[in-house]
Formats: sequence, structure tokens, C-alpha cells
Amino acid sequence: MMEPWGCRRAGAVVLLLTLAACSGGQAVDGPASQPPAPRGAITVVAAGDISTCPGVDCGPADTAALVDDIDPKAVLTLGDNQYPSGELVDFQEKYAKTWGRFTDITHPAPGNHEYYASPDADGYFDYFGAAAHPDTDGYYSFNLGDWHLVALNSNDECKEVACDDGSEQQRWFADDLAASDARCTLAYWHHPRWSTGEHRDTESSDALWQTAADGGVDLVLNGHDHDYERFVAQDADGVADKQGTVEIVAGTGGVALRDFAEPAGPLTAARVEDHKGVLRLDLGAQSYAWQFVAVGGDVLDQGRDDCS
Repeated sequence: MMEPWGCRRAGAVVLLLTLAACSGGQAVDGPASQPPAPRGAITVVAAGDISTCPGVDCGPADTAALVDDIDPKAVLTLGDNQYPSGELVDFQEKYAKTWGRFTDITHPAPGNHEYYASPDADGYFDYFGAAAHPDTDGYYSFNLGDWHLVALNSNDECKEVACDDGSEQQRWFADDLAASDARCTLAYWHHPRWSTGEHRDTESSDALWQTAADGGVDLVLNGHDHDYERFVAQDADGVADKQGTVEIVAGTGGVALRDFAEPAGPLTAARVEDHKGVLRLDLGAQSYAWQFVAVGGDVLDQGRDDCS
């Protein structure tokens, strides 16, 4: 059961929480208290849409500093790791100078920009090497503490590596979830099934979302939209369900941000605009805590939830 910790409005930050979270569902001025991390939790940092440096917009240097301060056990990249086209030389000259210092603890996922330079995303796979799992087209799973994590490849809306229902990737994902005996599961890929950002809902990710929800995944992370948005737990059809799957979009890793394209709907629990930052997760044996940490150190969304 989700436990929201504080409702606040700060500058361009708007948190929209359900009636269970705040009286009348209204944002409330004031600082947010920090939720306690689960006992024995492993700290993870995640973000997508990361690197443009060295250029006019050097947001990734600022978000990399946040990662340094948090000092996580693992880093999850949510696609579009290097702009504009994910060429190897750009990874080597730009990404390497910021988020590249976390490569030994990074578990990456590709996005659409990785595929702009070549249909095989050669720059991405050459830079990350075995960590990107080129032998399986970039989708893979691993265990971290008590959690099972699954990285998927939604590439250019699944045009290069299929992810629709019945595809090799979708069937692998379903089998992987069925084989896991972990109490808590996290899946991540680039294109969010649900979003009120510039790109809005991504229907090409529907089979991945349905597989995640049907397979008992607790938390799904995405990038693609350059904003932060957290949704209430939903079932495979996108209907609110307290025992369902929570989706968080965190395309705030360093590139230029974008405004939301449409008003928040009833399933949006919180969203943040005009703030680059990273998502901190503290993964415990039966629960997790989250914080969206903005550049400068402000925590603009946070809470704690039990695994279903």
C-alpha cells in the first residue's frame, strides 16, 4: 500500500496526489519529510535522456554530481543515454566525462537515439560492452539484493527489436518473470506506456506493460519524455489497482527539459517540470522507498511502498 510523504508546491514543481494522500487531492506548501528507507535496503539511481556534454547544455554534469552524492550500489540508465545519435565517439567524448564514471555499476537500457546512428545501435553496444548484453539485443535480467530487475529494449518504438505481443522479447520477458522467485521486481525500458509528457502514451510499449503487470512487476521505470511523472498503481489495462504496477517516468538525466503536453489525469500521482534530477530508490526485502532528487539537492517527490 503506497505511503505518500508530503505534498508540496515549489516553483515549477507540482505534485498531484490522490485523495488518500492529501485532503482534497491538493498540493500543500511546505517541506516534505523524508520517508525511512527499508531496513537493509540497496540504493539504486535511475534516469534517462542523459548526455549532451560538452555543449551548451551541460545538465548531465549536474546530475552526475547527484549520483556521486547518493553513492548508489547500481545505476540504471533508461535510454537515450547519449544525444543526438548515440555514436561511439560521442559516448567516448561526452557521456564518458559525466555518467561514464559510473560505468562499472551501470545496467543500461537503450532508447530511440541509440538507433539513430545505425540500425544496430553499434555505438551504444560498443561503449557499454557486455553490460549492454548485445548477445540478446539489449534485454536481460539480474538480481540485486532481494530484487529481480529486468532491462528491456523498446528502441525506436520497437521498430528495430520487436517488443509486441508474441515477439521473442515479450515471450522472453514473460518467461523470465515466471522463473523468478523474488518477492519484489523492477522492470525498465525507454518508452513509457503512460505519460502526459510531450510524447504522451506509447502504445508500442503496451505488450511490455501488460506482461509486467500480469507478471507481478512492482515498479516500471521509463524515460523518453523529458520530465518526471509518477503514476498510481495500475493493472494490465491501465486501471487503478492498489495491487498493480507503479510506473515512474524520469527522463530528467541531463538533456533539455520539456513541458507537459496535457493536463494530469486521475492516474497521475505526481509530476515535476523544469527540474533535472535523478530517481533514488532504496530497495528493501519487501518494500522500497523513492525520492526524485533535483539538481541542487531538493527532494521533489518521495514515498514508500510495499511490494505486492
